[in-house]
Amino acid sequence: MQTTNTVLMIRPTRFSFNQDTAANNRFQRPAAIAEDVQLKALAEFDGYVDALRRHGVEVLVHNDREAPHTPDSIFPNNWWSSHPDGTLVLYPMQGHNRRLERDKGVLDGLLGQYRVEQVLDLSSLEEQAVFLEGTGSMVLDRQQRICYAGYSTRTHAQALEQLVSHLGYELCAFNAVDRQGVAIYHTNVMMSVGTRLAVVCLASVADPDERAALRKRLETSGKQLIDLNWAQLESFAGNMLEVHSAGGEPLLVMSRTAWQSLDADQRRLIETRTTPLPVNIDTIERIGGGSARCMLAEVFLPKHLSPLEHVR
Repeated sequence: MQTTNTVLMIRPTRFSFNQDTAANNRFQRPAAIAEDVQLKALAEFDGYVDALRRHGVEVLVHNDREAPHTPDSIFPNNWWSSHPDGTLVLYPMQGHNRRLERDKGVLDGLLGQYRVEQVLDLSSLEEQAVFLEGTGSMVLDRQQRICYAGYSTRTHAQALEQLVSHLGYELCAFNAVDRQGVAIYHTNVMMSVGTRLAVVCLASVADPDERAALRKRLETSGKQLIDLNWAQLESFAGNMLEVHSAGGEPLLVMSRTAWQSLDADQRRLIETRTTPLPVNIDTIERIGGGSARCMLAEVFLPKHLSPLEHVR
């Protein structure tokens, strides 16, 4: 299954500009003087959760702890991922204060409801300065078992090879850069893969052979492409995630900034394949340098059996 009906989100307590990650996240912008970033982020977060729930998505909300201060904990998809066979993966993070997110009790409540059969813990790779920041570094086609990844200072070949070998995925790797020729920090900023659609900024893959290989792999996997331009990439249009409602309706979640950047033809194509769900996260995008997809940690783990199901 490519999409899930259940996501986990982290409600912020001390959201702020993260100096620890700003060196290679060119989407981050410092807050204005006297701007109440936490208050704005909290309102945007709650609005996002409400929008998902109104559309039939199950949202598990974890309230972040104030200490230690982890300004990017609102983006939980970077340090763990889950898989339908019961695999839980923990990832090596480049940002030192982001590593602290693993010890804030996020998974405790999850493990009370869901079953983990095995844990693949790659976090020790941090000691070798080898990084792979979850489904930020990778975009997974779970149906076709393809891992798309753009190399960067946060996405290293050694960790990728361990991950795809363990999960049994094919790796489609490339180099993606921004308009200035600087490596894009996370793959999920420049592309998204859903059940029938793939949104991708092919212009960001400068090498023509790599660009052609990426296009071919997406098309042969059965995806219809929406090719983004630079302005759309910079508006977080690559940072979308398809989920589904309780009734199975496909929903394509994105920020309103991303939706507004699309042209009429692109919007119509999305509307023929999914229900678009734009949300207002203007402050979170600007200060955090991440968007709608980054805020959603997909839950694919099997649930614990109830006592009645055990009897059956």
